[in-house]
Amino acid sequence: MTRGQSHVVGVALMLSLTILALGAITAGVGTLFDAQAASADAGRVADDLDAALQPVEQTGPGTGRVAFSDGQISTVDREVRVMQNGSVIREIDAGALVFTAGDRRVASVAGAIVRGQGSGSWLVRDPPLAASDGAGVLVVSAPTLNGSGQAVAGAGQATLRTDVSHDRTALGTGTFGVAIETETPAAFERYFEREGVPTTRRDFDGDGVDSVVAAYPGTRRGYLVVHDLGLEVG
Repeated sequence: MTRGQSHVVGVALMLSLTILALGAITAGVGTLFDAQAASADAGRVADDLDAALQPVEQTGPGTGRVAFSDGQISTVDREVRVMQNGSVIREIDAGALVFTAGDRRVASVAGAIVRGQGSGSWLVRDPPLAASDGAGVLVVSAPTLNGSGQAVAGAGQATLRTDVSHDRTALGTGTFGVAIETETPAAFERYFEREGVPTTRRDFDGDGVDSVVAAYPGTRRGYLVVHDLGLEVG
């Protein structure tokens, strides 16, 4: 009788272990699918932002759409500063359009498009800065979103309406720097490193968000082009 009971207990224990193992496998598969969906969303959003927001190439009204299965897209405050001979001479309220889904993040800031996952980040589109080799000319293109509209969350799509205008200013001659405020400074630092431009980090306004300060070497003639997108998010 004792042997029969032991057999029943053994079978029950094996069944319990099998159920636990299947549950762990199911949970793991579910987590994998969630991660793949979030990654696909982030990639799609980056492509949509690249197509919808073309501040340098576009003039006048335009409409684009950003689609995602889960997440939130909203505007946040960000600044771009132009420095000449060590002093800030222009402060542009550039803003940023940010999509988040779990630990995935996509942002359009200062004309660049940045993707992030966890603590890692990389540029999908470089900022529109043009510097001649060596000392010569620096053209700083600074898109401003002037975004309006509430955050769009959940599943669906956001409509991005723009009305782009451009304003060009000659800055004279001097040594120039550009400071881009961003939550993902490492991605911009790698870009400037590839361009041969040294960088530092600085929190200009004490809001806890650093700016990547790029100091262009040599004396140059500088130009600032502000691209006002007049963005509406709906």
